[in-house]
Amino acid sequence: MLCLLLPLLGLLGEYAEDGDLEKLEFELFYWDLAFGLFFTALLGALTLGSLGSEGRTFFEDLAAMDWNSMKYALLGGIVWNFGNIFLTAAIAVAGMSIGFPIGGGLARIGGIIFNYLLITLAGEVYPGNQALLWIGVVVIIVAICICGKAYGKMSASQASTPKKGILLAIVAGLAIMFFYGLVVKSLDPQYVAGGTGTLTPYTGVFLLLPPVSFITTPIFNTFAMSHPAQGNKVTMKDYLKGDTRTHLIGMLGGFIWMSGMVVSFMGAGSANPAIAYALSNAAPVVAMIWGFFVWKEFKGAPKGTVPMIATMFVLFVVGLVLITLSN
Repeated sequence: MLCLLLPLLGLLGEYAEDGDLEKLEFELFYWDLAFGLFFTALLGALTLGSLGSEGRTFFEDLAAMDWNSMKYALLGGIVWNFGNIFLTAAIAVAGMSIGFPIGGGLARIGGIIFNYLLITLAGEVYPGNQALLWIGVVVIIVAICICGKAYGKMSASQASTPKKGILLAIVAGLAIMFFYGLVVKSLDPQYVAGGTGTLTPYTGVFLLLPPVSFITTPIFNTFAMSHPAQGNKVTMKDYLKGDTRTHLIGMLGGFIWMSGMVVSFMGAGSANPAIAYALSNAAPVVAMIWGFFVWKEFKGAPKGTVPMIATMFVLFVVGLVLITLSN
């Protein structure tokens, strides 16, 4: 479901061009995204996390929660939000079909490794074919390298430097790779392999949202608004110019992303965190499709760039298939 968030960025851009907003930068979209994330996590905790006869309800879970578990969930939310700000900036600078595969792909690889270490360090045996897992990881790394090469080739033809977009994407990936594993450490091992905490998945996901919505977003996003990686500075006055439809589209992005995240942590119990994290994040593949075919980010690119993008796409798909089969 995370994949569906990507087109909303473009939808907002088109909507802004219709005249409802003078200039809709990604920083303005991010406020509504954060609201959507929080309310969807709360809804999931009060419904899926409380109904039924199995396990603990959301409020029972909160009553039994210890500080160590809460600490890891909150830290996971802070790390994710920091990385996501850089990821959206990378998309604004380098485009969806470049910024997301590099930043998102790096986060996937690092997340797989981090979650794999959590399982092994907890004294458990990885429940799958490790050879296929690591071959899949290597294939995706090659795809990321090709992505960076394609961006450099295109930028060189436009007499611009590729460094900013790539660096933003790398910082995003290095930060986001740790968030899933941190939240897993807050979860009860009877629900998720590698967990060392006391929370059910629904509560763990909910607790990563308060720092995103109420603590770190005002800090990180306010700084991004006054120091934009791309475009002009924006203020809250620009945000308030948006009408109800504009803000609802942003909140819908948060709803879609968080719905997928809730299901992803549910899947971490039936599979394992390394696999669940990898398979819930096929977004780089969707980003390439939208960036290339819909937003036409490689229109007029120099000869040889399109075959590189096609190769990158195929390698991402092959890597995801191998990771799937490893379980």
